[in-house]
Amino acid sequence: MTQQQDPTAGLVMSYLGLRRAVGVVAVLLPFVLLAGKLLIDGPGLPGSISAYYYTSMRNVLVGLLFMQGTFLLSYRYDRRDTIAAAIAGVAVIGVALFPTQPINPTPVDVAIGIVHLVCAGTFFLTTAWISLFLFTLSDGSPTRRKLQRNVVYRVAGIVILVCLVLQVVTDNLLPRAIVDTVHPVFWLEALAVIAFGVSWLVKGETVLRDDQ
Repeated sequence: MTQQQDPTAGLVMSYLGLRRAVGVVAVLLPFVLLAGKLLIDGPGLPGSISAYYYTSMRNVLVGLLFMQGTFLLSYRYDRRDTIAAAIAGVAVIGVALFPTQPINPTPVDVAIGIVHLVCAGTFFLTTAWISLFLFTLSDGSPTRRKLQRNVVYRVAGIVILVCLVLQVVTDNLLPRAIVDTVHPVFWLEALAVIAFGVSWLVKGETVLRDDQ
């Protein structure tokens, strides 16, 4: 007798696959930009991930951000998850469409840079909210693995928020010489993006999946 295939299996694999894709792109993003810039342009670290727009890695940055946005906009699960993912998707595409200010900005560049900051802030805040308040939801009887995953989600959400606050603080309060040498905004953005990616990889059951 032929075994009947579960009609929901394809849907489950679909949203799990999207979660993993979102996570992989996020985790790889800062490393791809770092390696590409080093190989093509040589040493030197831009002040932020967004500043790679003004290097030879511009097309890679924009392409990966659009890819991430497409994955998030394609994500379908619970209504709250779908809406939150769509907001994050639109925001990250906005980050790609409206670049950060160049070194010597014109008034138009300044206006575009403000839109960029709003989109970036919306993206990080939304992804932190997803990790803290959506990924941690359960049916009331969480498994041991689910409790472990919740720890990862909460840590990831807190890391994103802390990094977001520290970006503002360091960029505005630290001496310019230190900022230009250490590039704290880049490292904080990279850490926040990686935390976001790890959260989605765990939600995609890449690791810490329930025992079968």
